Amino acid sequence: MTVPAIRATLVDMRKRTGTPKKLDTVQNARRVFIQATETTELTIVQQVMREMGAKGGKIGGKRRLETMTDEQRKRSARKAAKARWAKVKKA
Repeated sequence: MTVPAIRATLVDMRKRTGTPKKLDTVQNARRVFIQATETTELTIVQQVMREMGAKGGKIGGKRRLETMTDEQRKRSARKAAKARWAKVKKA
């Protein structure tokens, strides 16, 4: 290897960033508590997308039933019933 190649390799090898390995029990508990209680604020885009998703989920099932034919509904109901009974047999 040439000298520039060795330097490039050494520069790209970054150290890990994270929690120190030697935390005692209290320090670790404090770190976990702080991470768990951190509040992250949603951006406006995230709030709008969340509201749209919740609204779409409520509408989806009704609209799907309206657009399905009788045969499709029957097939879907049979498949759901088989799935429910399969769970009962395994348990």
